[in-house]
Amino acid sequence: MTNLRAGLVGLGMMGRHHARVLRELEGVDLVAVVDAAGDPHGVRGSLPLLNDVSDLLSLDLDYCVVAVPTRYHYQVALQLADAGVNALIEKPIAADSREAAEITRAFTERGLIGGVGHVERYNPALQQARQRLDQGELGDIYQVSTRRVGPFPARIADVGVIKDLGTHDIDLTAWVTRARYQSVGAQTAHRSGRPHEDLVAITGRLDNGIVTNHLVNWLSPLKERLTIITGEKGAFIADTLTADLTFHANGNVPTDWDSVAGFRGVSEGDMIRYAFPKREPLLTEHEAFRNAVLGKESHYVSLDEGTATLRVAEAALAASRSGTTTLLD
Repeated sequence: MTNLRAGLVGLGMMGRHHARVLRELEGVDLVAVVDAAGDPHGVRGSLPLLNDVSDLLSLDLDYCVVAVPTRYHYQVALQLADAGVNALIEKPIAADSREAAEITRAFTERGLIGGVGHVERYNPALQQARQRLDQGELGDIYQVSTRRVGPFPARIADVGVIKDLGTHDIDLTAWVTRARYQSVGAQTAHRSGRPHEDLVAITGRLDNGIVTNHLVNWLSPLKERLTIITGEKGAFIADTLTADLTFHANGNVPTDWDSVAGFRGVSEGDMIRYAFPKREPLLTEHEAFRNAVLGKESHYVSLDEGTATLRVAEAALAASRSGTTTLLD
């Protein structure tokens, strides 16, 4: 069987990783890359380095990965759709939901596969958590709480922390719980002199009653990527930096030693750190999109899902400006 022919637009911080994975991906040939700014990370190797997307479109591509800054997603995506090329677009899907809707319409009308690079869905810890939630291991789910903090990433210039990092947590929360956001509130701040917000505290409610909260910033010297899912039987803690998933069971063994009981609580519960295979999330994401292009069953992030996540991010921004809770359709 002939390999799929793939292109890559953007060789920045994410583009360099996409280039590496595309080279390794079975059944795919990376045929050329595009970046008018050159190849700052030296990832092109012997591949043609093109200056414009139009040059890439003459190479008979099956699909293309879009890893340019967010403000260029709309332009590049529509060029690819007009040329009949399937595309995996880095998150967020676009700068705003109007552009996202137009991108979705362009790909849908042409019968093309369009995906969004919400790579956290492919983290082994979160995939394990979702499987275990589906099996009822936590019982009813009460709350999803996330912390995504760390130093400012130099790669970001055109969006704030909500659309860049916060969309990870919005998407993974909706995905892992199989629910949609019903409402969000948010508080933001600008502490670093940049035009966009650099910290946010988002609270929300999903359509099945689950309460959510997301703490996100670019101002912390400590890098954390934690998702805590609390339910009637205990809590899952997913650390997506290490891809570890830990279960803390609600206590059912009384502690008679008063000083220990006062420190730990009234009872002890089991704690388990699960062992499972840990594959690179970006590689798993690429495999899923490749399979979708081939017409195989695949769990890639659709343009509709990427648009829904962006709308929640916009609702959070609106809530932070108004000081009220924003309701979503």
